[in-house]
Parts: sequence; C-alpha cells; structure tokens
Amino acid sequence: MVYQSPAGARDLLPLDVAQKYWVEARLEEIFHRWGYHRIITSTVEHLDTLMAGGAIEQAEVIELQGGGSERLGLRPELTASIARAAATRLADVAYPQRLCYSANVFRRADRGSHGGQQEYYQAGVELLGADGVTANAEVLLLLAACINGLNLGNWHCILGDAGLTRSLLSVFPQAQRKLVRTAIAYLDRVSLETLPLPEALRQRALTLMDLRGQPEAVLQRVSELELSDVERQAVTQIKALVELLQAIKPSYSESASAPPTAPIPSLLLDLSLINPFDYYTGTVFKVVSDTPQGRQVIGQGGRYDNLMGVFDPSGQGFPGIGFVLDIEALRQVLSGTGQLPQQIPATDWLVVPTAPTAAAAAFNYAQTIRRANTLVRVEVDLSDRADPEQIRAISRRRRIQRIAWISPEGLPNIEMIT
Repeated sequence: MVYQSPAGARDLLPLDVAQKYWVEARLEEIFHRWGYHRIITSTVEHLDTLMAGGAIEQAEVIELQGGGSERLGLRPELTASIARAAATRLADVAYPQRLCYSANVFRRADRGSHGGQQEYYQAGVELLGADGVTANAEVLLLLAACINGLNLGNWHCILGDAGLTRSLLSVFPQAQRKLVRTAIAYLDRVSLETLPLPEALRQRALTLMDLRGQPEAVLQRVSELELSDVERQAVTQIKALVELLQAIKPSYSESASAPPTAPIPSLLLDLSLINPFDYYTGTVFKVVSDTPQGRQVIGQGGRYDNLMGVFDPSGQGFPGIGFVLDIEALRQVLSGTGQLPQQIPATDWLVVPTAPTAAAAAFNYAQTIRRANTLVRVEVDLSDRADPEQIRAISRRRRIQRIAWISPEGLPNIEMIT
C-alpha cells in the first residue's frame, strides 16, 4: 500500500510553509495597522451554520460522519462562522467590529473533477456593524493595501452589486432566471440568443451582459434603463462609491524612485458579477491578477446585511462586509517576482559535543544561546560523527553560520563557518 494524502489535499513541506507564512505575515501586519483583530473559529460547525440559512449549497460542504444526532461539517468558508460567533458571543460589544483571520477551509470538489482541490488556505477580514459608502470604501481600500503591500502589479478590482443584479434579473420568468444569470456570468451570448424568451426580454438580457467595463460608461448605460426607485438608489450608491475610491490620493510604493500609484489602479464595473455564495446583498467584488498563464482570481468579497440575523435568537442582525484572499493563488502569482523565500531559514548555531561525555554540556550551552537571543536557531549535533571536517562540510551545505565545539568540561570553542 502506498501512503499518501487523500485526493484534494496535499502536504506543505518546509519551504511551502515558509512561503505561506511570508504571505500571511504581511497580510496580518496590514490588517492590524487598519485596526482589525484576529478571530479564530471552529473548523467543525453544525451543518445548519455552514449552510448560512440556505445561502450555501449543502453540496459544497464536506459533512462528517459521526455516531450522534448532530450533523456536523467542515467549514467551506469563514464568513458564516464569524457571523455566528458575532451574533452569539459578541452581542454586547460596541460596533463596528473589525475582525480578521487566517485559516484553512474545506470545500467539496466539483463532480467530475478527479482529485480536485478540497482544502484551501485563506486570509481575510469582516467589518461588522457598519454600512454605507464609507464602510464599503474602507474594505476595498484595505483590500488594495494588501495587494499593493505584496508589490503585485497588473491587478484589477471588478466591482458589482448583488442586490441590483438580482433586481435586474427579477423581470425574467423564474424558470429561465438562473439560465439567464449563468449565461450572463459566463458571457455566453449564444445561450442567451437561443433561450425561449420574448424578444424584449432577450434584448434586456443582452443589454445586461454588456454592463461591464469602465465605471463611468457602465453607469451611464444602466441609468438609461427603465429602473425602479430601489434600483436607481443602488446605482447612486455605486456611483458614490466609485467617486470616493477615485478621490483617494495616490500612495507611494516601497521604492523611493517609483511614482505614486492609485490605491486601486484598475477599477472595473460589472453588474453581472456573481459570487459563489448567495448571502451577498449589495456591493460585491473580485480581484484578478494578470499572469503569464492568464487572469487568476486571488480574492473576492462583498456585503451581507442579513447574515448575522440568521444566527441571532431574536433575528436581529448587523450589516457586514468583508473579503477573502486565496493564499495559494497569491503564492503562485508571487512565485515569479523573487519576493518569496527560496530556501528555508538557516540554523545560526550548531553545538557539537566533542565526546559522548560532553552531551549534557552541549545541551546546556545550546540553552544558554537560546536564552540570550530568542530569535536564533540553535541545533545540537546528534550524529556522533568523529570527523570535524565532515561536520564542517555538512554545516556549509546547510548554511550554518557558527559551530560551538563543546568539551567534556563544558568549555566552548567557537568557529565561524565560511
């Protein structure tokens, strides 16, 4: 029998972990500078929680087999778990609450995908108890700060509005609505033209498909449609958000010679944008990066103003908005930039007992170094090698900087390795 990780999962080796932590550490530093505090929720949740009141399909959830009556599963995302924790454990705190996380999630692979990925690593934020244009702008600007903080170029933020899109689609018959929405999302003009729809509705569907591009042009086109008061209010909110984002002053990069750039260098508006989970109520967005292999989604998020009410005993909720970044996608995009660690960190000291009777003294000396500097890496040689040249050769290969040769009397002889 060959022992290996199950389909859809994989092991992260030390270099993978070093690169993953490199990305996460920079994101968490930015989260904290913006006033967000880390929250950790359970990996295992009740199935009802994971489905977020029906907004997440049960087919997405990996359900656990147990002997009890409780139906449990692995979290497919973090937003529902954080909303549950806030509604049940943070009911008496002052809002808004700024929360951040870095964790793994589990999602059932698509049917027909042999060995498809089922475990993902994510980092993100949730802003709870704040609504309106300024709250939306904060989350989008924080998202931009994260991407720019990783020195990623050639990225785009695609902005939409789930409530407006849902409303614009409401004129279509229920039987065809999902088909229209899917065809628009995938730019499938052929399917739209062949659906059994009255000509007026077919033209409206084709018009909705074209509501993507530069914000000013899209807003102009959608304003020309016959809109309800609620839809016009949503368009006004989108326009105000775009204008606020465009009014933010350019920021400077790490390089003093680089010119200042807009926080969001490329903002596109797409009123057919649909995120994978159905709890979004307003502003939604995706972040895509241009790579040699094509465009890759590295993050997404949006506003969910009804989700916390699903978990509150009295049904009282708070508005919420957040985003998630895909750590593995970021690693792939960053792999060609030279920023990620290319080697695991080297050991600073190798403490070598020069005789079997020097073992205790070697461990004591290693502890002395560790107490003096908690940031250094100290190893004790366990090999019982008698040849010092062999120890030096291995140390050079492993980039160890210093060897402390410890005599049976506990006396060190320090050697720098070059």
